[in-house]
Amino acid sequence: MQPIEQETEPAEDLDNPNPVLMPARVLNAVRTDRGRLLQLRWVSLLAMVLMSLVVFPWLAPAQPVGPLAGVTLCLLAVNLALLGGAARWLVGRWGAFLQLAVDLLAWAAFLYFTGGVTNPAISLLLPVVAVGASILPAAQAWALAALAVALYSVLWQFHQPVRLADADQAMYWHLAGMWISFAVSAATVVWFIVRLNVELARRDNELAAVNAARARDTYAVGLGKLAAGAAHRLGTPLGTLRILADDLASRPELASGLREDVQLMREQVDYCRDILNGLTREAGQQRAESGGAVEVRAWVTEVGGRWQRLRPGAGLHIDAEAADGQAVIVADASLGDALHNLIDNAANANERAGARARAVELGIRREGARVVVEVLDRGPGLPPERVEAARLARLGERAQGMGVGLMLAHAAVEHHGGHLEFRSRPGGGTIARMLIPRQSVR
Repeated sequence: MQPIEQETEPAEDLDNPNPVLMPARVLNAVRTDRGRLLQLRWVSLLAMVLMSLVVFPWLAPAQPVGPLAGVTLCLLAVNLALLGGAARWLVGRWGAFLQLAVDLLAWAAFLYFTGGVTNPAISLLLPVVAVGASILPAAQAWALAALAVALYSVLWQFHQPVRLADADQAMYWHLAGMWISFAVSAATVVWFIVRLNVELARRDNELAAVNAARARDTYAVGLGKLAAGAAHRLGTPLGTLRILADDLASRPELASGLREDVQLMREQVDYCRDILNGLTREAGQQRAESGGAVEVRAWVTEVGGRWQRLRPGAGLHIDAEAADGQAVIVADASLGDALHNLIDNAANANERAGARARAVELGIRREGARVVVEVLDRGPGLPPERVEAARLARLGERAQGMGVGLMLAHAAVEHHGGHLEFRSRPGGGTIARMLIPRQSVR
């Protein structure tokens, strides 16, 4: 089948800041695909061959088959030339119109030598017109219909008569031919339009996914800009908090128990400042480009340790025995943030289920060419509505309980060529699975 890139939007149009793609040209390319029109022409050729080699030698042996074979071979040559890449300019609406016009002219020539309008096969002009009406703009569809009517009118007056071997059976074979032509016409039209609708539905789904991804990315960029501004504004109060914490820590009368709390507060303030500085550097950038190859076990351990510094009271268990921990992936800050968010969600799920003492579990294993990082909790699990919310978050929509964090996690994993999925955990709880492409080590 002819690739449709010839009719898609130019590459520069895809960089337009408008997040909604205009599918008109893409869908027109699907409708007027040259490969599908070639398949329709093979059906016409098959019908001509059967009439030339079977029907007329049987019912009208005196009818010369040389002209019929000539018309059939001409149409075959056209099909083979197009199949071989000739006339590549025959694309789009006008290309489809010209191809359908050639089909009508070929049938008119064939019918001229086989009785004209007295031949029941005259109804085979209708599938060509029906196909044109389904894929062409109104003006060209009407022009194709007018051409078919004109050819029908010419064949009414000018044609070579057919003399059947058994003249008494002429009406019977005429009615039988009308039935066969009607059946072939109906089957051809339904076959063509069903295949066209399937392809259009597939392309509609692809366009919807692309538009949703672009809308999500635009939203993420907006959040990045907002985060950069917030980081700048929050720097001052965090600096003030650090000064106050240092002042409290320097007081000799401070109790030892409080001194430990103040030290923890200083560490948390420093960590918050590091996060804000990272947001300022990275907001709005494609951070996967600056990522590097890392060993997945070391990366998971580093992200888990960073999370525990923020929530020292929560437990975290990493499956250090996983043989696939030596696998290498490409990871950057955005992917680390995604894993951090999943770990945090798992800890919150444990708390909601009254299992606060249960540690969040991390597992690493391999599935084909991908590394799977699993985050397991013993929370209430995911009912169907929460699974749907996770799907909406993937598409860029915010759902109840599935907000910006999950949407950004989906975006980060997909930006690295993977995907994020959720499963119910046997015995209760949820398994969040990050499937990330594994890198070959040279």
